[in-house]
Amino acid sequence: MSKKTLENFTASLDPEDWQQFRSQGHRMLDDMIDYLQHIRERPVWQPIPDAERAVFRGGLPARGSDLPEVHRQFMDHILPYAIGNAHPGFFGWVHGGGTPVGMLAEMLAAGLNANLGGRDHIPVEVERQVVRWMAELFQFPPTASGLFVTGTSMANMLALLVARYRALGGAVRSHGVTGQPQLVAYTSAGAHGCIAQAMDLAGLGSAHLRKIPMNAAFQMDTAALEAAITADREAGLLPFFVAATVGTVDVGAVDDLPVVAAIAERNGVWFHVDGAYGALAMLSPQLRPQLDGIELADSIACDFHKWGQVPYDAGFVLVRDGDLHLETFATPASYLRRDTRGMAANSPWPCDFGPDLSRGFRALKTWFTFQVFGAERIGQAIYQTCLLARYLAERVSAEPELELLAPVALNIVCFRYRRGHDGDALNAALVADLQESGVAAPSLTTVRGQLAIRVAVVNHRSRQQDIDALLATLLKLRRQHDL
Repeated sequence: MSKKTLENFTASLDPEDWQQFRSQGHRMLDDMIDYLQHIRERPVWQPIPDAERAVFRGGLPARGSDLPEVHRQFMDHILPYAIGNAHPGFFGWVHGGGTPVGMLAEMLAAGLNANLGGRDHIPVEVERQVVRWMAELFQFPPTASGLFVTGTSMANMLALLVARYRALGGAVRSHGVTGQPQLVAYTSAGAHGCIAQAMDLAGLGSAHLRKIPMNAAFQMDTAALEAAITADREAGLLPFFVAATVGTVDVGAVDDLPVVAAIAERNGVWFHVDGAYGALAMLSPQLRPQLDGIELADSIACDFHKWGQVPYDAGFVLVRDGDLHLETFATPASYLRRDTRGMAANSPWPCDFGPDLSRGFRALKTWFTFQVFGAERIGQAIYQTCLLARYLAERVSAEPELELLAPVALNIVCFRYRRGHDGDALNAALVADLQESGVAAPSLTTVRGQLAIRVAVVNHRSRQQDIDALLATLLKLRRQHDL
């Protein structure tokens, strides 16, 4: 190729007019700040018309459009039809509400475009600092390791792989589990399905996850846990991993962590805590006692994008034995050459603690959130959601037509209209009606065989008025069903 040919290439994707781009960028930022500032004036969620879905049925664009036009498409066709978890009336699932601070931090991270897989650059130090903060919070040793991942589903799997490595040794990385004793894991019947998925993906089989029954408080039955471990060992199987839950999926229960920890220690089993949202209750002095025993865990999984209010996604795993964590994942490769100076210095790198080499700068928005608000204020916001859940439970108990289906351990309230000949159909219809009203958005689950209206109070923006609006609208919709 001639030099002249190369000179004719002008394929940069930077703006041709930076000032015009700057002005448009300010308009886009202002629109998102306006969206968050006035979020209460919008419906939580609204059904998507067919015409709106049709906008996204077009083919690959061969030629681009002006940035203002694409921004207009976003404002008209995307923003109004989001799931709504930024709204204070969103109670459907345990989704954090995000913050304007986190939004700005995400913008900075995108502008920097750092790859957090490795090399020697300060973004890696930012992630390491958050790891140290979490080790301090959960009373782990300074030698503990940690890693940002997409979410707790991935964090749980990484913890399970470290436990598998400890149980079977280094040969499992090269030869797999063939010819090895069958590993068996344990968790509550109320645990998240990602634990079973982790067993599947780790090659151990989801059928070898024992789902331990729950007690009256929806905690894992610890006597049944120990009995299951004993029975499996006597059958020639190898118990290796138990996952306790802090904030179960359906009702938000907290397993008896000190007892589970003692059982795990007696039996030589890895003690993991799935604290997807509940682990960050450690930030609240009022809630922290409910998590006694979490400091005994071998590993903890949590999501900053839930109770931590960091924008999606920001999952995290913390491992007590940093050396074991490193041995489980580190892979020498010529293109990952390490050195004592230059860009190849300062290893081990994040890619040595998990499977991802290409990794976004998730740590920055988490770092910003803690730096700007501080642990105390985040803890206060967490406790506030629990107070609102208790308030809702009291309101439900005072309504003759409603019944609570589970005790409120943290921030999730499960209730229903009392059983009738069409009780399940009525409760399902009311939740759909409520979601479509735009006032509030709970979800449905099943609690001890009964269909339940599930309200998860997670958003730092939620207030008593939002709980009152949910109940008032629900009662109004119920009366309409009687007409």
